[in-house]
Amino acid sequence: MWQINGGIVVKRSRMQILYSGNVQGVGFRYTVKSVAAGFEVCGTVRNMPDGRVELIAEGSKEELLAFQQAVRESGLDHFIRDEQILWDAPQHDFRGFEIVR
Repeated sequence: MWQINGGIVVKRSRMQILYSGNVQGVGFRYTVKSVAAGFEVCGTVRNMPDGRVELIAEGSKEELLAFQQAVRESGLDHFIRDEQILWDAPQHDFRGFEIVR
């Protein structure tokens, strides 16, 4: 899907990241939500039953990559052992950025 942004056509993408490591019970989701406020992205972050954290975000690919890097640089990098990233077409089912329980 294409979005007009200030006269510039921007192709939107959907990024899903599954974080593993010591990522639950350390304020991970709250930090991700705080970081998201500085980017033109929408999506969700939630704890998974298997101990991982799932982040789903939509925006321009450049903005999503910058957001991903900012999450690591926010002080969370030492909690992350691995991150699996999947890219897809946007589904446009988000408004804002939320923590899902």
